[in-house]
Amino acid sequence: MRTLLTGGAGFIGQHVLRELVARGHQVCVLDSLREDVHGGRPWTPPGGVAFVHGDVRDAAMVDRALQGVDAVLHLAAKVGLGVDVGDLPDYASSNDVGTAVLLAGMARAKVARLTLASSMVVYGEGVGVCAEHGAVAPAPRRAEALAAGQFEPPCPMCGTPLATGLVSESAALDPRNAYASSKVAQEFYAANWARTTGGTVAAMRYHNVYGPGMPRNTPYAGVAAIFTSALRQGKPPQVFEDGGQRRDFVHVRDVAAATVAACEKHDTGVRAFNVGSGTPRTVGEMAAALATAMKGPAPQLTGHFRLGDVRHITADSSRLRAELDWHPRVEFAAGMQELAANA
Repeated sequence: MRTLLTGGAGFIGQHVLRELVARGHQVCVLDSLREDVHGGRPWTPPGGVAFVHGDVRDAAMVDRALQGVDAVLHLAAKVGLGVDVGDLPDYASSNDVGTAVLLAGMARAKVARLTLASSMVVYGEGVGVCAEHGAVAPAPRRAEALAAGQFEPPCPMCGTPLATGLVSESAALDPRNAYASSKVAQEFYAANWARTTGGTVAAMRYHNVYGPGMPRNTPYAGVAAIFTSALRQGKPPQVFEDGGQRRDFVHVRDVAAATVAACEKHDTGVRAFNVGSGTPRTVGEMAAALATAMKGPAPQLTGHFRLGDVRHITADSSRLRAELDWHPRVEFAAGMQELAANA
């Protein structure tokens, strides 16, 4: 298959690129090598891979990259939470406008197959379980409660702390920061494009991705990168809240395999797929595992919090397993050891 991979020089993108090449696909990469991701460093694609150095918001560059393409894997995006209202225009431009320009180009080129990198952040706090009211959408966490060390999200009806539940793709979308809002918008634009053109969309809702090549020392780095950066300096990882935040940490090679499987196999309509390991861990557990593997100081619980953060978000990835025959291969312990060895 002849494929266009946007964002192919990025962290996840480079692993998806390797997976595409390993499976025998022809690949063209479109990447702007944006400064806040690449730090001005050049990037050279592997042999046999075409490269268009351009922004996905540039229609001429998009048209050039789409020539002769059968399918698009769209990973180019500004990532991170977006911690200030001033961040909103860049997220809207980079992610939403960029996706709209790409989709318009795909319509012109009559390319009807899209695999979209989305995120678990579209769910907000996901699903909580109340002893009285059952499965509910958690109410927002208030600053005064967080400052008092009350970290669990409350039931929206009775206010009691909620237990956690796995989030399926049918859960309501509830974006709670700039990045999450842009990801929801990308999915909606893609669905609109599919209805108009008859195209197909696989929206891959990645959970907490880690592994070789994670960005270091940037405001957009994942929590694992932040912890390993501290440990390399001989400092204890600083864990926000009480460390009990539940996440689904999934290895980047497993994410790449899922993404390429969706590109190859999903060929009807619009479908979202959670991409997670299926084994939730706490942020504190990850910090402790990395500290042990790197023989560094024990993590410190800071009690600090950010209003844009969600407390728990863990995936039900059974749809991906059943429909695309995908299974994660990298166990958490082995992944942490690998991460430590390459830190």
